[in-house]
Amino acid sequence: MQYEGQLARAECSQPFSVLGPVYNKHGAELKIWYPGATAVTVLDAKSKTPLGRLAESEVSGLFTGQVKGVSAETGYCYSAHLGSEAIEVCDPYQFQQDAYHAVHFIDHQPQNLYRQAGAQLVTVKAGGQSVAAVRFAVFAPNASAVSLIGDFNCWDGRRHPMQKTDMGYWVLVVPGLQAGERYKYQVKDAHGHQLPHKADPLGFSAEQYPSHASRIYDHNQYQWGDAKWIANAARSNKYQQPMSIYEVHLGSWKRPRDTEQRYLTYRELAEELVNYVLEMGYTHIELLPVSEYPFDGSWGYQPVGLFAPTSRFGSPDEFKYFVDTCHQAGIGVIIDWVPAHFPEDGHGLARFDGTHVYEYEDPRKGWHPDWNSCIYDFGKQTVRQFLVANALYWLEHFHIDGLRVDAVASMLYLDYSRNDGEWIPNVDGGNENYEAISLLRWMNEEVYKHFPHAMTIAEESTSFPKVSRPVFDGGLGFGFKWNMGWMHDSLHYIAKDPAYRVYHHGEMTFSMVYAFDENFVLPISHDEVVHGKGSLVGKMPGDEWQQAANLRSYAAFMFGHPGKKLNFMGNEIAQASEWNHDSSVDWSLLQFDKHIGVQRLYRDLNAVYKQYPALHEGDHDPKGFSWIDHENAEQSVISFVRKAQTSRQQVYVVSNFTPVPREKFRLGVQQAGKYKLVLNTDDRVYWGSGYQCDKHYKSTTVSWNHQPHSIEITLPPLATVFIVFE
Repeated sequence: MQYEGQLARAECSQPFSVLGPVYNKHGAELKIWYPGATAVTVLDAKSKTPLGRLAESEVSGLFTGQVKGVSAETGYCYSAHLGSEAIEVCDPYQFQQDAYHAVHFIDHQPQNLYRQAGAQLVTVKAGGQSVAAVRFAVFAPNASAVSLIGDFNCWDGRRHPMQKTDMGYWVLVVPGLQAGERYKYQVKDAHGHQLPHKADPLGFSAEQYPSHASRIYDHNQYQWGDAKWIANAARSNKYQQPMSIYEVHLGSWKRPRDTEQRYLTYRELAEELVNYVLEMGYTHIELLPVSEYPFDGSWGYQPVGLFAPTSRFGSPDEFKYFVDTCHQAGIGVIIDWVPAHFPEDGHGLARFDGTHVYEYEDPRKGWHPDWNSCIYDFGKQTVRQFLVANALYWLEHFHIDGLRVDAVASMLYLDYSRNDGEWIPNVDGGNENYEAISLLRWMNEEVYKHFPHAMTIAEESTSFPKVSRPVFDGGLGFGFKWNMGWMHDSLHYIAKDPAYRVYHHGEMTFSMVYAFDENFVLPISHDEVVHGKGSLVGKMPGDEWQQAANLRSYAAFMFGHPGKKLNFMGNEIAQASEWNHDSSVDWSLLQFDKHIGVQRLYRDLNAVYKQYPALHEGDHDPKGFSWIDHENAEQSVISFVRKAQTSRQQVYVVSNFTPVPREKFRLGVQQAGKYKLVLNTDDRVYWGSGYQCDKHYKSTTVSWNHQPHSIEITLPPLATVFIVFE
C-alpha cells in the first residue's frame, strides 16, 4: 500500500509498480487510477465492449479487479463514471515499455535528446490497432515526484504521475493527446515540497504570459521547399562568398498597421522583411534570439524555452515558413544562440527539481553578475548534451544556416566580470573555464559534422587564440568570429571631429595587424545603438550634412575592409534615434532626401560588394589585401587595394576622413592600365555634395606609394571611393 497511498498526494515516484495490468492466464489484474470517478468499467480496446467493472479500493480514485479477455495483445480501455457523465480513456499505464523507450540510448548522441525526450508524438498498439499517443520524458533526477499536467487532466497533479527511471528521467505515454494541447510538469523536490509548475525544457512550442505552458508539437507536418538552397549552401565556400548580414529584432523592425496587433507575424515578416532584404541586397538575415523568452526587454537574451521558437510571432510551422521563404529567395538565416546563461523564472530551468540540475551550484561559477542570471554547468554531461542537442535541433528542424553564439567570452573565463575572491580558479590555478571550452569545441564539431550547409559565429571580444580555427588545429572550432576590436577602434575614430583625426589615425589601420588571425565578421550590431550610445549617424560629428557624409564614408570603408559585414536594422536609413525595442525602425524618415540617399548607398554597397569578387573572395586571406598608404595621418586619408583570387581584378578603396576635398590626388597602383570609379559616397544620389570627379583614369609610370604606377584622382570631402582596375 506504500505507493497506493502516495497517489492521492501526488507523491508517487513508481506508478508503474502500482498501476496498469498484471497479465495472467485468466486475463489481467488491473489497477486504474482516476481521482473523482465513482465507478470504472473496463472496455475491449477494439470493439469497446464492456469486459467488467472494477471495485474502488481503500484509496479513493484507485479501482482494481481481475478482468477476463484482457491480454498484452488485446489491450484495453476504460470508462470512468463522473456522476452522470462517462469518459472513455485508454489507460496510459498499460504502455510501460513504450514509456521506457524514451530513455533507450538517449545519451549515445546529442540528437537523441530532442528525438526521444520532451513530448514525442508516437503510436502504440492497443487491441491490435495503432493508437496515437504522446510519450513524455523529463529530466529531474532529484525530484521525489513528477506529474504530467495540462488541459487534458484539468491541471490536476494527481491524475498522471510519471515513472522515475534509473537515468533520472521521468516517463509516461498518454494515448489520445494531439498536437497543440498544453502541458507542464508538476515537480516536487526531494523533501516533497511542490515547486512552481515547470515548462518542458525540451518543449517544442510554448505559450506566452501568463501560462508559459508548453504545447505538444508535430515536427513532421511542415513540407520544406528549400532543398536546392541547402544543397548549394553545403557545396559553397563561405569564406570566399559575399556575406552581408542584416541584423534584425523581429519585434521592432516594423510594427503592424493594425493597432490591435502587437507584432508582425512570421508569415507577414516572410513577405515584408524578405522583400526588403532582397531589395537592399543583403545575403543573410541574423535574428536576435528567437528561442522562447519571458521578458520582452531582454530582446531574447534571457531564454527559457531553448527548443521553442517564440510564439510572439506565430507557431513553429510559421517560423519554418519564414526560413523557407528566405531560402527560396536566396537569403540565409542566422539566429543568435544563447548557451551562456538563463533566467531564474519559476517555470524555467533554474533549480528545476529543487536542485541545480542545469546550473553550477556555487554562485561563484553559477551566477552571472552582469545579467543576473544562472550559468549552465558546462561540466555536467547532461547539460552539455542539452546544449549541443539544442544547437543541432535548430539546424535540423528549422534549417537554420548559422548560429551566432552570444557572450562567448563570458563562457571562456571564470573571472569574467568578477573581482578577486568572486571566482574559482580552474585545476591549474588559471581563469580559463576548461569545461566551457570543451563544450564549445564539441558543439562546433557536431555542427560541422552533421550540417555542412551551416556555420557558427562567435561573439568573442578577447584575444583568446584560434576562436575560428578547427578543433584539430587547437582552435575552438567556430567558422567565424566577430571583430570587436575593429568595431571599437573604428567607431571611436569616426566619432572624432575631423580636426583631431590626425592624432587617432592608427585606430583605423591597426585592425590590419590581426585581420587574418581569425575569420572575422565586421559587426555594427544592436549593442552599438542602444543604452545611451545613440544611433550610428548620431555618433558622427559635425552638422547634419557632415554627419551623413561621415556615416556614408565609414560604411563604404567597412565594405572595403577585409571581413564579412553585419549591420543592424536602422543603420541603413541613418535612423536618428537609438534603437528602442518597444517601437519600430523610423521608416517615416524615408520621406527625406538624406535618409533616402543613405539607404541607396547601403543598397549599392551590397551590390558592389557582391559584384566584385575582389571585395569578398579574400576576406580571410592576406593575399587579398595590400596597403597603398596607411601613413597619411596628416590628410586623414587611407588607401588600400583588395584583390580577387579567381582573376586579376583589383578594387582600390580610398577614404578621405576630412571635409577638405583633395584635387589631383596621386594614388599608387600596382597594374598599368585603365581604372574606373564604381562608387563614390559623395554622389548626389546619396545626398552627397556631388563634388566633381572623373569616372575613368589611365595609369602613368610615375611610381607612388611604393607602387610602380599611379593615377591622379579627385577625393571628395568626407568620402570613400571604390576604383576598379579593368
